[in-house]
Amino acid sequence: MLLFLIRHALTPATGIRLSGWTPGLHLSDEGRAEAEALAERMRPVTLAAMYASPLERCIETGKPTARSKGLRIRVREDLGEVRYGSWEGKKLETLAKTKLWRRVMARPSEVRFPDGETIRETQARAIDGIERIRHAHTDEPVAVVTHADIIKLLMAHYSGVHIDLYQRIMIGTASVSVVWLGGGGPRIIKMNDTGSLANLTPPKRARSKR
Repeated sequence: MLLFLIRHALTPATGIRLSGWTPGLHLSDEGRAEAEALAERMRPVTLAAMYASPLERCIETGKPTARSKGLRIRVREDLGEVRYGSWEGKKLETLAKTKLWRRVMARPSEVRFPDGETIRETQARAIDGIERIRHAHTDEPVAVVTHADIIKLLMAHYSGVHIDLYQRIMIGTASVSVVWLGGGGPRIIKMNDTGSLANLTPPKRARSKR
């Protein structure tokens, strides 16, 4: 499966608040423009299906691309944002002053968010979700619209990076990261890409030697 991991576009809270599962958060005007530009970038790409986090900002990001390809967006709970618990909705500058934030930055594998989940739990459910999609779409190209931390955790997993180092991966709004999941193990093709996706094809399988 050729997997396109897409981060949602800009919202009024992006970079300001830890939105988490806050309902009713929609794309900003700039975010809607990013979503339309994403659809244009995805135009050369063939997709068999599109999945998304249940949060509005992800569904709205995927709609222009899904519409251009005649696909419906399949919502999956396991692709949703980290459950930050009581941190949700708080300003990032406020959270950055806490001891727990410093632990999250240094050793995220040891942290549970207040009334929320651990980063390990988040990574496990995201991987399980992608694996279910992979089994449903063997050898097919699929797009998943989700969140920055979800994509960073997935890219860490598929590239063999320890979970404590996942914060070193940067994922911008409306960026595309591409992973080939097939025989021989995962292959990272693109990460945090905002350029052209033309000529993107799955890696050719090596011919067996006789």
